[in-house]
Amino acid sequence: MNKLIITRMDGRILTALISGQRAIQLNLEEESGSILGNIYIGKVKNIAKNINSAFIDLGGGLTAYYSLTENRRHLFADSLAPGIPGEESGDGPGFKDAKRQDADRKKTASGPRLLRPGDEIVVQVKGDAVKTKDPVVTSNISLTGRYCVLTLGRCQIGFSSKLSDGPWKEQIRQALLEEKDRDFGIIVRTNAMSASSEEILEELKMLRERYYRLLSEAGHRTCHTLLYQAEPSYIGSLRDTYGDFMEEIVTDQTDIFAGIQEYLKACQPQDLGRVRFYEDPLLSLSKLYSIEKAVDEALQKRVWLKSGGYLVIEPTEAMTVIDVNSGKYSGKKTLRDTILKINLEAAAEIAFQLRLRNLSGIIVVDFIDMTPPEDRQELMETFTALCRKDPVKTTVVDMTALGLVEVTRKKIRKSFREQVQKGDKR
Repeated sequence: MNKLIITRMDGRILTALISGQRAIQLNLEEESGSILGNIYIGKVKNIAKNINSAFIDLGGGLTAYYSLTENRRHLFADSLAPGIPGEESGDGPGFKDAKRQDADRKKTASGPRLLRPGDEIVVQVKGDAVKTKDPVVTSNISLTGRYCVLTLGRCQIGFSSKLSDGPWKEQIRQALLEEKDRDFGIIVRTNAMSASSEEILEELKMLRERYYRLLSEAGHRTCHTLLYQAEPSYIGSLRDTYGDFMEEIVTDQTDIFAGIQEYLKACQPQDLGRVRFYEDPLLSLSKLYSIEKAVDEALQKRVWLKSGGYLVIEPTEAMTVIDVNSGKYSGKKTLRDTILKINLEAAAEIAFQLRLRNLSGIIVVDFIDMTPPEDRQELMETFTALCRKDPVKTTVVDMTALGLVEVTRKKIRKSFREQVQKGDKR
């Protein structure tokens, strides 16, 4: 049975996704919440031409990294004006009127407006601060719903790679084309497969209205304004978990229970019956689902395999290194079969640990050396298939000449270890 457990641990909010008897995903968040997904009016502090990037002041002493390679279109706050579709204040949704547009076109006839220190631009936080690096922001604004994502950076209609029903995709594409504006694109999420076209279009309408009001508001707000605050991570977990996967949502916190019910009534009324408030003075929710044990295991350097082998997981500044060892294995198979068995078991456990610990960036795996090319191929195909199941984009790149397997996993949130260390006052 798959459950989403939400509780408090050491004064922070802990979200655990449980599958069967094992936690498969953990997230620890401060009461104040993460800035991930927030949208601000930021001020350009300086341009770093050597790395083709800028650093944006978000206010409150917070500075963010902004890639000029990835962000070629900037949302200058002074180029946005009050007004939403149907209002007289703009020539187009949320943008300044035609006269001001003409004036700007004359100013920038020689090319697009360049970013300069002091400029105020609308940006969204797309990556948490990781280790010594600043949070990452983008002008490619995206607003996420349960069934689709509205994107400013790309204007096409795309589909989750996990959606493979061609006729259904084409049907949804045609329905979305009738509602889509040229200013934004749409990504249809995996959850949409369980929804009707009417539900998907209704959500798109809500996201579109939010998008235009946000840009409209940006035209008359001061620098460092928080234009949009993303939901707490536990609400994001409710939204992002596939509908057919999650069978129950359990919390022992009254305020969180009320927040969940409010969100579900507004956005996922079909899931209201899955929410349960837990109250048992004799056995805490954490003890009932062995949450504390899962947290401890997710922080351990060594992970034992059922065969007697083990993994050593070493996060470093530049990458995460995972070493596979035969350990106490004493099977009766040949050496070749033994190595293949341990490596395949290790591949499954590594794919699991990547998600549990939220390891991201570059990951290098040192499997036990295998000589037969067919064994290497079997390992790589199995490992690749396992990593594709991860909700966060995970790519098995290749096996090097030294037998090291290179993996990349998209960076979104801090690793679980960093989440724990940030608030650890012990």
